[in-house]
Amino acid sequence: MEKKTRKNDMILIAVLAVIALVSYAVIGFYQGANTKNGVAVVTIDGEEYGRYPLIVEITEKIKLPDGSYNVLEIKDGKADITAASCPDGICVNHQAVSKHGQSIVCLPNKVVVEIENGEESDIDFMVN
Repeated sequence: MEKKTRKNDMILIAVLAVIALVSYAVIGFYQGANTKNGVAVVTIDGEEYGRYPLIVEITEKIKLPDGSYNVLEIKDGKADITAASCPDGICVNHQAVSKHGQSIVCLPNKVVVEIENGEESDIDFMVN
């Protein structure tokens, strides 16, 4: 009986793994479909600085009044901070963002890059 239990356990694990992989693929597909019209919205200290479509490749140096800066690069449908004058550099080390609701925050410079698009994702239980 112990062998049958092991076999059933392995079948259950395999079925759960397949369900998890299919769910992951479906979620990725829907999030990708919802970012076709994606826009990177840059705000400085709560005020909107600019909107940059993710389909256009650009490099923008965001200059602040105190002389500090952040460099926003949009490439391959993703927004990334590639350089910054802040001392910690957390925003530079953050991964590029492309999906609705994702953001990059530079606290010392008070710069936020958030991805918005025309459609809301139906999937709200996944943390990006």
